[in-house]
Amino acid sequence: MSAIPTVPKAAAGAGPGGAGQALETSVVVEESVDARVGPRGSLEILSQAEIDKLLDTSHTGLYTLFRNCALAVLNSGSESDNAKEIFEHYRDFDVQILRHAWGIKLEITNAPAAAFVDGHMIHGIKEHLFAVLRDIIYTANEIISAGRLDSQDPASITNAVFHILRNARVLDVKTRPNLVVCWGGHSIGDAEYRYAKRVGYEFGLRALDVCTGCGPGAMKAPMKGAGVGHAKQRITDGRFLGVTEPGIIAAEPPNAIVNQLVIMPDIEKRLEAFLRLGHGIVVFPGGVGTAEEILYLLGVLLDPANAQQPLPVVLTGPRASAAYFDKIAHFIEGTLGAAALTRLKVIIDDPAAVARYMVHSFEQVRSFRRKQNDSYNFNWLLRVPYELQQPFKVTHASMRALELHRAQPVHRLAANLRRAFSGIVTGNVKEYGVAAIEQQGPYELAGDADIMRLLDELLTGFVAQGRMKLPGSAYRPCYRLVA
Repeated sequence: MSAIPTVPKAAAGAGPGGAGQALETSVVVEESVDARVGPRGSLEILSQAEIDKLLDTSHTGLYTLFRNCALAVLNSGSESDNAKEIFEHYRDFDVQILRHAWGIKLEITNAPAAAFVDGHMIHGIKEHLFAVLRDIIYTANEIISAGRLDSQDPASITNAVFHILRNARVLDVKTRPNLVVCWGGHSIGDAEYRYAKRVGYEFGLRALDVCTGCGPGAMKAPMKGAGVGHAKQRITDGRFLGVTEPGIIAAEPPNAIVNQLVIMPDIEKRLEAFLRLGHGIVVFPGGVGTAEEILYLLGVLLDPANAQQPLPVVLTGPRASAAYFDKIAHFIEGTLGAAALTRLKVIIDDPAAVARYMVHSFEQVRSFRRKQNDSYNFNWLLRVPYELQQPFKVTHASMRALELHRAQPVHRLAANLRRAFSGIVTGNVKEYGVAAIEQQGPYELAGDADIMRLLDELLTGFVAQGRMKLPGSAYRPCYRLVA
């Protein structure tokens, strides 16, 4: 790209009230941008200790975590979902915190040019960038260092999830239950994307808000449709909540519609946040990540302690995707039993019916929470089993050691199956997982013969349907099933 004339960088460092009061300046060189960016409305001031932690490049420091998440946000809209490829392409990207008497600025070098227009950072991307800064600092200082998180105590883990969400101000909502959590693949075809958008439109017409994993595909489509529905109903305060975590953010960067972004510390707390926040869940077609979410959900709902919890769950897609849900149902029934299917409702090719079902079910959710004196904006009464709260460290050894057999309670089998799918997601798109597969070969999964057969059928179907990667990418399996 040709250079865009801007205010010289030196002016951007001038004191308040001078010519340098503009929040940012930038210089574009080819496909990257150098910029100096200041926050608006949040995090104008950081302590010296917080800044030192963010600039600490040691093994225990926060710099690498912040740098990688910042690059992922700035790379929103990328056609690649390979974290290693993204970080290699922008290996010269850097972000530094500049100390000023009146606050802070971020000095960014070699950033993706798509994050800027006419030399200025797009406002939505700037909001997401400082949401990353906010959540990384808060989690490190107020959750980890402050001792709020006891990883051996389920209540402490849930409290940590609550505090992170509260600090991000996503709980500052006093309204009847209206938040639909939407799950689905980031690698879906045009027909499935259009269908998810139509479902979101029906949500918007009924004043429902949307929460997703914040990336592309089935995470973006319902938000986009709901935005149109809200506009038609003249709703100006609709919420488009994105919940992500550092390991996945590079492969699924926040889409432009997200107006509230939260970075959870890991995938387990991200999944718990979805269930605590949402009043109902809609699942669109996807791949391994979507299967992981469904199994996590069933691991929670099949726990006897949650038998009375009214959490509506709909699996939906266009007519052409009916076979996908048939395969999912076949796998669930074969591994977890027919009772697991009673917690799921399948609606094919009827967006309005999905929205009406959610609206009707939300009245049940509201009635239950009122009777139990539970919050509308954070489901305290839901029991998330401890084994689903524990971060699963994906390695070749931990994948091989998973207990994929029937000699255990069904909700624990669901939890172990969920870990298997989590490992495959890691091997597909997470930087350290991709590197481990390159060095040591595919992960191995072992278990009961019939479970392995069902797993093989499902995963083979995902590969054949192109549900493992973004369109156009060749897929090399990161797993191997063994007897």
